[in-house]
Amino acid sequence: MMNEGKKNALRNLKTARGQLDKVISMMEEDRYCIDVANQVMAVSGLLKRANMDILKQHINHCVKEAFVEGSGEAKVDEVMKVIDRLVEK
Repeated sequence: MMNEGKKNALRNLKTARGQLDKVISMMEEDRYCIDVANQVMAVSGLLKRANMDILKQHINHCVKEAFVEGSGEAKVDEVMKVIDRLVEK
């Protein structure tokens, strides 16, 4: 069964997919560049939110479990690598 965090991430990903299809159509229709750019930013925002939901779920489940099993540090390092890449941009 999918928990609320995963449901949120999936909803955001599906919405982003729909918006991305719209952006592609806008480009094909040679729509005003600023309108296209604004839609690209909306898609990007949805992807960032989905990623944060996914990371939160990972921390709340996989990382917690790893600490119980004695391998939590490796999971923290894994999450930090992803966060480093998010911050770089």
